[in-house]
Amino acid sequence: MDGLDNEAQAFRHEVLEFCRDHLPADIRRKVELHLELERDDYTRWQKVLHARGWMGAHWPRQHGGQGWGPRKRWIFEQACMESGAPWLIPMGVAYVAPVVYTFGTVSQQQRFLPGIQSGDDFWCQGYSEPNAGSDLASLKTRAEPAGDHYIVNGQKMWTTYAQWADWIFCLARTNPGGKPQQGLSFLLIDMRSPGVTVRPIRTIDAMHHVNEVFFDNVRVPAENLVGEEGKGWDYAKFLLVAERLIAAETGKARLLLRQLKAVGHKRPAHDYFARRVAEAEIDLRTLEAVCHRLLGRAEGGAAPGVEANMLKIRGTELLQKINELMIDVLSQRGVPFDPLALTPRWNGAPSIIEDSGMVFEFLHGRATTIWGGSNEIQRTIIAKQGLGL
Repeated sequence: MDGLDNEAQAFRHEVLEFCRDHLPADIRRKVELHLELERDDYTRWQKVLHARGWMGAHWPRQHGGQGWGPRKRWIFEQACMESGAPWLIPMGVAYVAPVVYTFGTVSQQQRFLPGIQSGDDFWCQGYSEPNAGSDLASLKTRAEPAGDHYIVNGQKMWTTYAQWADWIFCLARTNPGGKPQQGLSFLLIDMRSPGVTVRPIRTIDAMHHVNEVFFDNVRVPAENLVGEEGKGWDYAKFLLVAERLIAAETGKARLLLRQLKAVGHKRPAHDYFARRVAEAEIDLRTLEAVCHRLLGRAEGGAAPGVEANMLKIRGTELLQKINELMIDVLSQRGVPFDPLALTPRWNGAPSIIEDSGMVFEFLHGRATTIWGGSNEIQRTIIAKQGLGL
């Protein structure tokens, strides 16, 4: 990878070699064929990383991490994805954990951080609602104080992997008055609580990733409030900055580009395809260079600005570009898609597995420019905050 000094290159190769030697073969196969992953696939890999001391290594040392800076963390995560490792699902280790160790009580840190780091506790994110997606300030879920509890009522939408989750970190309105951003609080809710209902949503790829989550008079101990009541908007913004700094999944783009070239070599070559592949590779290298520069600034303590929004835009659109190229190549001979071929239940032709996996990746990738705040919203933020328009 261009732009890395000798120490960073050595660390990257260390991670690549570790993944080569320790990533379970069955998990690698699933990832490279874009097959259906189960909770156990994710947690098994997390436990391998935890044993090596690399799970939550970007956390402060006093909370069980190794104090990695943003750049080293980025190198690690991209090398894992490039190696065919599963997505390091961020809801626990990257999202709620920093909120807990930054704003939570000592009791909350002792209770929740070990399970997040070990992979024993699986988390989901309760932000979006039917009428509050990119505009979180308009959310309606209520949390009403009742003695030493809150009573939570409302609905969350597009909640990734809620069907597996043990816990959900949730924004809820504790004070209906004032500005929309005010009166929101950050709650940790046990998904096994009475009154929590999870309803699956099947997406365009015919798979089950996201869900509706309903809260019907759910009793949440007041001790599960993180930070101050009514400060949830501040904690959400803190979390979203971290989310967008790691949104440029260049490691996954490298893996997909490698697969695209392999498929392209099996098809009749033509200049148009070669040019588009070259353009995608140039875009990838340019994005990596920008990531190095911005993360280098973050290492020096500079607060990320609208550049983080730009990383989200460029990274997600690059993934879509590569996936679109893959479908263009495959469709020259017709490409089948059978969601059953992505599961262990498939007993048909092996060739259908590879093609269906590529189509699945293309369809699933349509959502990358929507989640985490749609790219249209990101461009508006850049225009207003960065360009003053």
